[in-house]
Amino acid sequence: MFESAEIGHTLKKSAFREAEPALRRALLDVQYRLLEQNKFPVIILVNGVDGAGKGETVNLFNEWMDPRHIHTHAFGASTDAERARPEMWRFWTALPPKGNIGILFGSWYTDPILQRVLESESGAQFQLRLARIRDFERMLTAEGALIVKLWFHLSKDAQKARLNELSEKKKTAWRVTRDDWKFFKRYDDFADVGELALRETATAEAPWNIIEGSNHEYRSLTAGRLLLDALERRLKGSPQPKARAEPLPLPPVDKRDVLSTADFSRKLDHDHYQKQLDKLQGELNLLTRHKKMRDRSLVMVFEGMDAAGKGSTIRRITRAMDARFYHVVPIAAPSDEERAQPYLWRFWRHIPQRGHAVIFDRSWYGRVLVERVEKFCREEDWQRAYHEINEFEEQLAGDGAIVVKFWLAISAAEQLKRFKERAKIPHKQFKITDEDWRNRKRWPAYERAVVDMIARTSTNQAPWHLIATNDKPWARVETLKKLVETIEAQL
Repeated sequence: MFESAEIGHTLKKSAFREAEPALRRALLDVQYRLLEQNKFPVIILVNGVDGAGKGETVNLFNEWMDPRHIHTHAFGASTDAERARPEMWRFWTALPPKGNIGILFGSWYTDPILQRVLESESGAQFQLRLARIRDFERMLTAEGALIVKLWFHLSKDAQKARLNELSEKKKTAWRVTRDDWKFFKRYDDFADVGELALRETATAEAPWNIIEGSNHEYRSLTAGRLLLDALERRLKGSPQPKARAEPLPLPPVDKRDVLSTADFSRKLDHDHYQKQLDKLQGELNLLTRHKKMRDRSLVMVFEGMDAAGKGSTIRRITRAMDARFYHVVPIAAPSDEERAQPYLWRFWRHIPQRGHAVIFDRSWYGRVLVERVEKFCREEDWQRAYHEINEFEEQLAGDGAIVVKFWLAISAAEQLKRFKERAKIPHKQFKITDEDWRNRKRWPAYERAVVDMIARTSTNQAPWHLIATNDKPWARVETLKKLVETIEAQL
């Protein structure tokens, strides 16, 4: 794979100086067109061999274009805040918004390659990380992002010469570290693992571009033209290849499903309710302060039909927790900032560090519920979201998060009763809106969406707990019981 980047590509300085002004003008022009259209972000990944000119190219892109609309992130060793969260959290928070360019100097490829070369991870673990990267990039491109992946390469002899050259000059000696020479001794291992990574992740949606880095002029002009070509094609409306999602199965012929078979008759009298509530809140308080929770995080998801009691149930949970260590995130329609990013972005940024908890009052499942039913997104978007959500939750669980998901179910008759009560009580009237009544008319469509959601996203690491809520006391106690049981089982 690297042979064509080891043949000694060069370009005369005079040829570079002649071509550079036109390239700069063209790049600046497409950058402003990108900003004006504001329809998609551009993500430039800069990876490759040490000494191959990665940093120089990043600096050049910022010089050639308007740096006010370029978000440059250099990723080195993880910080304490990054290590306390899932690996991909720091990359999600660095994604550029629509209309902007993000340059990721060192990216989600760096650590998998390094860990495999150092044999800290097995080949199977390496392949799993590459598969997750493919899924991540497919999701980004399906959400509209343009990904330009640049791999800067040097032959073994060229890298040695480059490191020696930098080391011998006072102005550049600081750029060569002990790790650089240590890694050079394992050049062949890095080349083999790097080639495998590129081969496994070169997809139609996000192909790799390999650039020989020994000659500054050739390297710079090639990288600039690759970026220009990708931007021009996309701005002209060239469609991006997209992977198709697996179609949903047909409804069961007997019309029985997890919602239609739910038991809404269970009730709890006031005395038993108060005793159980006090007992379970005490258990939850002890569990969330358990010393093992210092190395875990807690992610709670509450979904349900309108008036199913999400808010009141969440309040019974938070009363048992230390307010310093949890955060409640109510999810409404996305803001302009959130619409400028992939739909999972606004949830990734709320993922807690270890030792903390977050409660989502509605969540990322809006993509396969309200966005599906109300046609706020395309069918292919919500169909592929099942896999993306499972992958997201798997990453959370893999990093130590305890993911607990509740669907609060309510019968249509009980919902109508609660709607009418809310309309009569002044301090509850804000809870009932025209949109609630409109959503009620689409009850069958929402039920089908819920059934599909549970079938596709109830996994071993993050199963759904369906709670019948016609009786509020029983529902609150049952929710607390499931939460306590789940945390106990994982600790």
